[in-house]
Amino acid sequence: MLGATLRVIQQLSDEQLQQRLPWRERWMVRDLMMHVLSFPELAWLSHQHGSMSTDDMRASNTRLQDVRTSEALTAYGEGVRQHIIAFLQSNDTAAFDRVVPAHYGGEVTVLELLSIILSHSTHHLKQAYWFIEHTLGISLVNPATDEDFEGIATPAALF
Repeated sequence: MLGATLRVIQQLSDEQLQQRLPWRERWMVRDLMMHVLSFPELAWLSHQHGSMSTDDMRASNTRLQDVRTSEALTAYGEGVRQHIIAFLQSNDTAAFDRVVPAHYGGEVTVLELLSIILSHSTHHLKQAYWFIEHTLGISLVNPATDEDFEGIATPAALF
């Protein structure tokens, strides 16, 4: 899903990233895309930080507030993607099985948290797809497919 998110970000201009979302008045497309990228990073980092709390989320938002352009979001997201791939390939069972308190899921292992956040980010990616196609009028190139979404639990309602 991170790769699919990066592909859609690369199709957006910096101006399009500044478009407001009707279902979340304070957010722009940039904020939605950053949310899709930063939550998996927070879930991954929970094996080091020991949590994925609202404080962790606020600190992440502050740290990433200057990541605003399509190019900067893509670079950040690719770093997140590479870190998560390396983590999952590490076979670090102690880190995988570490139980962390999380805003999403309660007390869960890091791998469980990554799975929960995969679902969460996938739901938001589907929202982004809808907005980009229906409001911005952009035909997506190489979006995630039904096969890509298969097995990822997401709410049926987009909003």
